[in-house]
Amino acid sequence: MKKWLVSLLIVAASHATHTWAATSCTDFTPNAQWPVLTNAKMTPKSRMLCYSDFAVLHSGITHGPLWSAEHLTRDHIEAAKNMVRTNKFFEDARLPDGEGATLADYKRSGFDRGHMSPAGNRWNAEAMAQSFSLANIVPQNRENNQRMWSRIETAVRKLSMKYDDIYVVTGPMFIGGQLQTIGPTRVFVPTQLFKVVYVPSKKLAFAIVADNVATDHYDLKSVHDLEAMSGIRFPGIPEGLKDQHPGGLKGV
Repeated sequence: MKKWLVSLLIVAASHATHTWAATSCTDFTPNAQWPVLTNAKMTPKSRMLCYSDFAVLHSGITHGPLWSAEHLTRDHIEAAKNMVRTNKFFEDARLPDGEGATLADYKRSGFDRGHMSPAGNRWNAEAMAQSFSLANIVPQNRENNQRMWSRIETAVRKLSMKYDDIYVVTGPMFIGGQLQTIGPTRVFVPTQLFKVVYVPSKKLAFAIVADNVATDHYDLKSVHDLEAMSGIRFPGIPEGLKDQHPGGLKGV
């Protein structure tokens, strides 16, 4: 009964957030402009899901997020330090049957349930609970998720603390003809993961790309480079900033 009640509360919060987000969800993207899919193969069955402090474009083809967007401020990250992880993963009831991943897909898969918008960035209890929606999750190499990718998430939080106002879009890439899947739903396993970081006050924009394997290596790319690789365009970032190649990501 207790488990059923927790699930019901999460689903109810999810539906309530969807109503609230109808006029506010663009707060999570620069200049209120969503990333745009340029890969036509990924556009069918794509659905926008809005949560209390992040937004997801979900794919009924890959059965997971294509991107997850968040707007980070110093106050939010300070508040997030006091949050306790719920670790209660759930299937988002807003997705049609067969489009979303299930809890059974990840069972004994060998992969972590990897957040795109991280639980560590969530600054209130509602957002923390919502971040464990499987619509915000991809199958991620366990060592990658718990080591290098975790350090990347920490470095991005430090940027938010330093500059106060940053936009981040995180997502998977599926490159190659032989893609791995997991579970009865056949959830696609990403070949790479990316983060796009935009710091308006510094007129700085760049992308982080890492293979979805046990590795300590990642690449810093320009936003234009990532747009070409990912099949996603980022119109909210000024074109004049999209060719920047920063020298490093401090702390990783």
